[in-house]
Amino acid sequence: MKLVVIGTGYVGLVTGVCLAKFGNRVVCVDTDASRVETLRGGKVPFYEPGIEEMMNRNVAEGRLSFATSAGEALAEGETAEVCFITVGTPSAPDGSADLSAVEGAARDVGRSLRGPLLVVVKSTVPVGTHERVKAWVSEELKKRGQEPEFLMVSNPEFLREGAALRDFLEPDRVVLGVESPEAAERMKSLYSFLDSGRLLFMDLRSAEMAKYASNAMLATRISFMNEMANICERVGADVDHVRRAMGRDSRIGPSFLYAGCGYGGSCFPKDVRALRDFASASGYHPRILNAVEEVNENQKDVVFEKLALHLGDLSDKTVAIWGLSFKPKTSDVREAPAHRLILSLLEARARVQAHDPRAIEETRSALGDHRGLLYMHDLYDAVNGADALAVMTEWDIYRQPDLLRVRKLLKNPLMVDGRNLYSLAEMQRLGFDYLSIGRPSILGAGS
Repeated sequence: MKLVVIGTGYVGLVTGVCLAKFGNRVVCVDTDASRVETLRGGKVPFYEPGIEEMMNRNVAEGRLSFATSAGEALAEGETAEVCFITVGTPSAPDGSADLSAVEGAARDVGRSLRGPLLVVVKSTVPVGTHERVKAWVSEELKKRGQEPEFLMVSNPEFLREGAALRDFLEPDRVVLGVESPEAAERMKSLYSFLDSGRLLFMDLRSAEMAKYASNAMLATRISFMNEMANICERVGADVDHVRRAMGRDSRIGPSFLYAGCGYGGSCFPKDVRALRDFASASGYHPRILNAVEEVNENQKDVVFEKLALHLGDLSDKTVAIWGLSFKPKTSDVREAPAHRLILSLLEARARVQAHDPRAIEETRSALGDHRGLLYMHDLYDAVNGADALAVMTEWDIYRQPDLLRVRKLLKNPLMVDGRNLYSLAEMQRLGFDYLSIGRPSILGAGS
């Protein structure tokens, strides 16, 4: 089967690479010519474990190629049967989803398709967007004097950055919004590598809503636990104990109950905002979603507030930061809590020595060059001579460091752990002033 995938970000490239693995001929399209050249050169412009190796294997075996236009991809060789739209839908200034890239992709399809086609929207889009995509494709076809001859499918993605290949190949479920039995059968054929019980067929609007509802629930659990952590600190409870007790309740379960310094990334922030926006536009005031976002935005300031409380005047202080990406196993820094911390520290005239195993260049690109911000390629170099260490991302490399060495390298034995990585007893034994999220503080070493 010939497939075209428009968009080569996390979703598009993972989709194309994985479907090529099963023998399909896949053309991945991106209008960014430099990105396409990078991919043709065998390099992936973001970090995702395993994807570069799988991509190059598919290219070498002739199943995967890259193009700079949908027209080129749809017109080349055999007729494409399925076209995935996987372009980004970032937040517009008002919080709504920016659909300009989706419209561009849809119109490109309408200008280029040559025969019957299944148009599959994997981008995260507001409910009802499939109708707009259908209209955009149809308008371009009519300009060419052709009658629409395509079917719509909504197939939202549920890929976790850092585990995207596994999530595509071994998903909990595949949500498929279809408008006809024919579309359902063709999607069932495309996903034949999965047990049919994992395929959830439904109407298109419900499929579009399922993505937002899922992400909003996960974001809600994170913000709820951060709210509980903030209460725990004030009443003398330990959020880790509270989390374990909650997770044993079968009605709640243990997932996404970890307190921390807030969520970031390309999905939760924009999807919560977009869901809030189109809910409001439909006449419903989403009180919980507003609270989820408010709690998360406030939580991103917690580490800075702890540092300011215990260091006092931050001017001329040096703070080491471990972790720049919004989560481990990815180089994605979009809305990363570490970036909020860096900017707050710089505004307070502190110096920053930052380390991350994968996201230094992405951070430099996002924040620009700042006097007083140094990027370190060794985690211990980042700590050397600092007045405090802030842990912002739970990379494996930070889980079992030489903490005695860290203590000796710090001017003051102060660590603010935004991810609750370390044992309270161990940090007390090693003589740290240790502040975490929702747990008792260990103080006295630096006094």
